[in-house]
Amino acid sequence: MHKYQILEKGKPLIQAENAIILLHGRGANAEDIISLADEFCDETFYIAAPQANNNAWYPYSFLSPEARNEPWLSSAVQTIKRLLEEISVHIPAEKIYISGFSQGACLALEVCARYAIKYAGIIAFSGGLIGETIRTEKYRGNFEKTKVFIGNSDIDPHIPLIRCQESVNLLKLMGADVTLKIYPGMQHTIIPDEIETVKDLMF
Repeated sequence: MHKYQILEKGKPLIQAENAIILLHGRGANAEDIISLADEFCDETFYIAAPQANNNAWYPYSFLSPEARNEPWLSSAVQTIKRLLEEISVHIPAEKIYISGFSQGACLALEVCARYAIKYAGIIAFSGGLIGETIRTEKYRGNFEKTKVFIGNSDIDPHIPLIRCQESVNLLKLMGADVTLKIYPGMQHTIIPDEIETVKDLMF
């Protein structure tokens, strides 16, 4: 189960106008991902990066049967939900961005789809909704045209393109304004075009 450990930078939460949550990938950590905020955020931002136990949000592939990833998956979802709730006491959800890479991108999409409301934006660098199949009954709410960016390779060994496409379809049905960019031959990483696309779309 995940301890509640949040790395912070930027403006103090009680003074900030905007917020971004950054979710690291498997084998990485909060310090790795928090530097990504420098690409997007100005001095109005509170920046938060939760830390997963043992640098993983859940032990197996995001395409495994969900029961196999329990109780870590539910604990991860609750960690992010708690952080969202704490931030939204001071900053409205429509000014909160949620972003992640790889396992963190999957978790970002999963949490937002389970509790869909109007967010400032959702940014998934190589990610899709979690589960052996996409079970629509898990997901509730309406994104009210929240902008979502998903960037993925056509050959990513961890994140199959078909799951990205299925995720896009569901998020659109839930009212999101989704941009999917597919990068032929891209390695499992974040590339400058993704950063620039997100800046143009959302900031």
